[in-house]
Amino acid sequence: MDVDADLYDRDFLAWTQAQAERLRAAANTRSNLPIDWEHVAEEIEDLGKRERRDLESRLQTIVEHLLKLEFSPARAPRGGWAETVARSRKEVQKLLRQSPSLRHELEQMILEAGNDARDVVRASLREHSEADAMARVLAAGKHTPEQVLGDWWPEGPAAAP
Repeated sequence: MDVDADLYDRDFLAWTQAQAERLRAAANTRSNLPIDWEHVAEEIEDLGKRERRDLESRLQTIVEHLLKLEFSPARAPRGGWAETVARSRKEVQKLLRQSPSLRHELEQMILEAGNDARDVVRASLREHSEADAMARVLAAGKHTPEQVLGDWWPEGPAAAP
C-alpha cells in the first residue's frame, strides 16, 4: 500500500499536514504546472484544522453537559444532557480514530473546553435563576480526560444516568 494512502487511513490530520508540506516543497521547485500551490496547500491544511475544531467543540459540549448534570437542580432536561454526553463521547472516539495525532492535544483541549464550558453553564444557570448552582460551578475543579471521555457520570442533584 502506498505510504500516503496508509497515512490517510491511519491519521487524517497527519496526512493533511504532510500533504500541505509536500505541496509547498513542490511549489519551491518552480514547477510550471498552472496550480495555485499555496492556496491548495492551505485548503488541505484547513481540512485538518477542521478536525481539530470539531474535536474542541465536542469536548466543550461534553463538559458543559457534565457540569449541568452535576450542578443544575433542573430535572426535565437531564435525560437530554446525558444523551448529548453519550453521543458526543462516541463522536470524539471516532474523531480520535480518524486522527490519532490529536490525542497528544487532548489534555490541553479539555482544559480549555472546561474553562469555556464553565462560562457558558454559569450564564445558562443565571438565566434560569439557579444562583446556588452558579456558585458551585465557579468552584468546580477541572475535569480529567478520563471523566470527559470515559464512562464517568457526575453525582449531582439527581442520580447518574
